[in-house]
Amino acid sequence: MHGTGGLLGRESEQRRVADVIGAARSGHGSALLVLAEPGMGKTALLGDASPSAGMRVLRLDGYESESDMPYAAVGRLTGQLYEHMAEIPERQLLSLRVAAGAPDGPPPDRFLVGLGVLSLLAAASTGGGLMCTVDDAHLLDRESLEALAFVARRLGAERVALVFAGRPERELETVLRGVQLLRLAGLSPEPAAALLNRAEAGPFTPTATAAIVRVTGGNPLALVDLAGDPLLREMTDLGLGPEPVPVGQHLEAHYLRRVMHLPGESQRWLLLAATDSTGNLELLEVAGAALAIDSARGDDAETAGLVHLEPVVGFRHPLVRSAVYGSASRAERRRVHGALAEAAGKLGLVESEAWHASRAVSGTDEDIAARLVHAADLAAQRGGSSSRASILARAAELTPAGPLRGERLVGAAEAALEAGAADVAGRLLADVRDAEVDRLTRGRAILVRSAIALFVGDPDGVRASTAEQLRAADEFRGHDVEREQRALLQAFERCSSADRLLVGVDVPTLGRRIAEGAETPGPASVILRGIAALILEPYERAVGPARAAFDAIIALPERQMLHLGTLIAALGAFLWDDTGRRAGLEQAMRAARDAGALQALDTLLWVGALAELMGGTVTRARSYDATVREVRRAMGYDGENVINAAVMAWTGSPEPTVDAVGRGAAAAGWGGVEASTTAALAARNLAERRYGAAFERLHPLVTTPFLQVTPLHYADYAEAAARSGHPEDATRAAAELDRRARVNGSAWCRGLAERAQALTDSPDTEAHHVASIEALGRTGAEVELARSHLVYGEWLRRARRRRDATSQLQLALDHATRSGATVFHDRIHAELVATGATATMPTPLPGHDLTAQERAIATMAASGRTNAEIAARLFLSPNTIDYHLRKVFQRLGITSRRQLAEHLGAGTP
Repeated sequence: MHGTGGLLGRESEQRRVADVIGAARSGHGSALLVLAEPGMGKTALLGDASPSAGMRVLRLDGYESESDMPYAAVGRLTGQLYEHMAEIPERQLLSLRVAAGAPDGPPPDRFLVGLGVLSLLAAASTGGGLMCTVDDAHLLDRESLEALAFVARRLGAERVALVFAGRPERELETVLRGVQLLRLAGLSPEPAAALLNRAEAGPFTPTATAAIVRVTGGNPLALVDLAGDPLLREMTDLGLGPEPVPVGQHLEAHYLRRVMHLPGESQRWLLLAATDSTGNLELLEVAGAALAIDSARGDDAETAGLVHLEPVVGFRHPLVRSAVYGSASRAERRRVHGALAEAAGKLGLVESEAWHASRAVSGTDEDIAARLVHAADLAAQRGGSSSRASILARAAELTPAGPLRGERLVGAAEAALEAGAADVAGRLLADVRDAEVDRLTRGRAILVRSAIALFVGDPDGVRASTAEQLRAADEFRGHDVEREQRALLQAFERCSSADRLLVGVDVPTLGRRIAEGAETPGPASVILRGIAALILEPYERAVGPARAAFDAIIALPERQMLHLGTLIAALGAFLWDDTGRRAGLEQAMRAARDAGALQALDTLLWVGALAELMGGTVTRARSYDATVREVRRAMGYDGENVINAAVMAWTGSPEPTVDAVGRGAAAAGWGGVEASTTAALAARNLAERRYGAAFERLHPLVTTPFLQVTPLHYADYAEAAARSGHPEDATRAAAELDRRARVNGSAWCRGLAERAQALTDSPDTEAHHVASIEALGRTGAEVELARSHLVYGEWLRRARRRRDATSQLQLALDHATRSGATVFHDRIHAELVATGATATMPTPLPGHDLTAQERAIATMAASGRTNAEIAARLFLSPNTIDYHLRKVFQRLGITSRRQLAEHLGAGTP
């Protein structure tokens, strides 16, 4: 709170804000969230800092009535920076235009809008820098808040200071997680007493002063406003009795008394302003005319110190607004809402019109509910999932009981889930009576309930998710073929997640239902036929339909591909097409990045990391895993909590720790995570020459096969079996690999089949070794190539051909190093020593000490990407990319991008 000498008792808080501003001036963008109860001086703190910032200052305020208007606040912010709009990438510019209501593009993802805002602020910050204050952040529409939260977390080398202020509400803190926090408490006793006793009526007695400071908690606004209240001064026993002074109630009554001292028409104007809450003076003027209220009456309220009128109407304290609104009768409120609805209609404010109209009625009203649905549809066109959810929920409240009400509740739940509000979605669905809705709506409700179970990590829900998807598909059958087929695709994906923990349906039944769904011509018929064949048909007959399905996915528009990562990985693995699988996943990742779809990108990166561990490189797997951390941070989650147990196994984490993670995943219903962890630990056991342990891990996976995953373990199983006294098992695995390789024509599959055969009692052992290396040399499976050189080298050493063995083992070491399969170093090193060669462990490549983010940036720069392209891929600004590249150049001792590739190593993805 301002006093005659500035802010009292806020020195440490002022320093925190000054630190944020100072960092921005130095080229290190920074953000701060100030949380405090009403009246604690949030606005005063921001106002105090703004003039001294030494940079351009933008102010953005939250308004309650805009909370259901998607990107309303972003629209106001970008309007202040319109001159810089042409400086941001075209795709981001389009997202901002659509978010603002321009009908020239698909609904944008909130993170793409956030990236557009980040680029816009970065462009505007050149020169003296930029400070943006966001007051009453808890009143921002959810979409704008999430976009600005994204910006706050991705500020890097921008001269931007972003300071939020709002009430300590759970939703605000949740959305802005990851932003440094300043909690504004009440003033300490000395400055609080000084502020209280500045009143014109003179100081309170020391006893009364101490009591008021205590019961107000040092709230500056309460101290100032109560200081002049004559009724408080008449309480001679203030602070002496056992009962606490009801300050909140007393303060609201204080404001109401001030309102009642105004003329009647001025009071009516205040009710109009309190009912609207947008502060839109034009809207208030039009509505006031309908109610015969002179707009000049707002001056009376401003003179009384209850509101300010510029640039928009704002109340001195939330209690002023609640006192005015709460003192009016319900009939008065409905009448004022009706006038505001009519005025909003005249001004073309569709969302505002529907919002006020919905509050001008009591009971149900289908006409107004339909208008709200139209407003919700407009919100959806702008990418406003949160807004759509809340508007549809209100529409459902106004809808008479019956199927239509249930449909609107389900629509609201779908939108809430899309916005990440699973708890809200669950509450909405609790009011849906399945018996009262049609089959289409019932199927949609099943899908939402299943998704909520996954979102909250319900183990039973994870295991039963496939069966639930099939239930939904049955409801859609004959009513909506596209929804039915999409549910069946998701059923297969969920089956892959649950793996052998699947409940409620078995895999053959799933395959038959998918085949049934493929019979109806639809957008996914070819894909479903391929999946059904993968499940039901012998390999020889399944490859053709699976290839057609894979090609159909790759041919889809990129925006449709980004949600099909599991299918791309599954079909690519089934076909043993490592090149096509990698290209397909990268294509889907690119689509997700372009769309700003971070949730989809997160899944794709996770799938990509697992795929690389079986038919790629550990280096690429680690790169994907590191990028998942960046994506999680961008979304506001703790990136350090990303745990990919299979990657951990391949990169040296303690085996008991990895094992525990796998078991934990199984307990949570994620059987696929447990299986991939087990397989990765088995490969680690092979690297450590613990062949019996590897066999024990792999034997259950091979003898209880699961879809396309199990054949990927055959090569490791053959090696473990052959070297742990189970030659029959090794022979069977090698024969199965050879059979598949003859059908699919895959060099990856052929390379593993030849290596497996070389490990059995084949009379053509050396020919198999050579054939394995030749085949794998034509693939991107460099870890497997390293291992084939290794086992060939081991065989040569045992055949006493030491020179040949040394050559093969050195190639194994080179490929293992380049591919990141360092877990095999000790085994290779031991073999080299046994040949009598001078064996030295490879020195780390230059740049091994780069951070994950620096390495990702350097890798993309080395591949020829521009700073703008890298920024879009990592959801950063070009300024930040340039800053990190300069650090990388300095650390590596280089001066140009051309030198990056040789310093990072050829195996870097």
